[in-house]
Amino acid sequence: MVPGLAVDPHVTAKLADWLAKGERVVVVRVTSVKGSAPRGHDAVMGATETDMAGTIGGGQLEWLALDHARKMLAGKPEARKLDIPLGPEIGQCCGGRVELEFSRLDDKVMESLAGEANEAERGMKQVLVFGAGHTGKALANALAPLPLKAVLVDSRAEAFDGFASPIATKLTALPEEIVRSAAPGSAFVTMTHDHSLDFLITAEALRRGEGAYVGMIGSATKRALFMNWLEDNGHGRDLGDSLTCPIGGSAVKDKRPEVIAALTAAEILGVLAK
Repeated sequence: MVPGLAVDPHVTAKLADWLAKGERVVVVRVTSVKGSAPRGHDAVMGATETDMAGTIGGGQLEWLALDHARKMLAGKPEARKLDIPLGPEIGQCCGGRVELEFSRLDDKVMESLAGEANEAERGMKQVLVFGAGHTGKALANALAPLPLKAVLVDSRAEAFDGFASPIATKLTALPEEIVRSAAPGSAFVTMTHDHSLDFLITAEALRRGEGAYVGMIGSATKRALFMNWLEDNGHGRDLGDSLTCPIGGSAVKDKRPEVIAALTAAEILGVLAK
């Protein structure tokens, strides 16, 4: 994960779409932070007359920035920079101070933002989700807005039918090859339609020895079966010591795909953000 990621690729994609459609947009950017503030230096937000993308931290600060941006869109000669104290005078108790810069979105600004977003995206950690069933798709959707580079992998073409998400998909008959070619420090989550395939992919991920997170959907019973499988297939049982199974923890007993996905996404982010 990129610490303090500001130029979010999801935001720049929305800005690029607005620009292509001829929308009038003002880009708001945090250019300086002193003391405590809701977002860090270089956080970016885009505003149209009726919509917005991204955030500079919410609260009264963002409301003031949005109002200022829309006055600019209305043709009023507003200042291009604001220095705002985050104290009682604006009803926000952070106690710090931020400087905001306002600019109209054009090709030059878009090019600069896209370049920063591409650089940030290159630094994102990869999460490979194996299995495009209900929970795999739910996990992919939970990961989609996060500063992670997620890929949903399956060996069945029909598994992707009707799946609409910004997450990349990969169809392959050899998912273990995807594991071997993954970037160092990636996260691997296995939840395919076949336990034997789960075991094969998971063992391959564990054999790398440097995966930031290796998880497999299932129960304590499935974990025990996997440990036996490791031994039966010539691996030491200790290979499975770093495996997370069940995924998502045990504090919440709800087994709906969306709940498991939310818990697992938080678990993965907690590891990759360290």
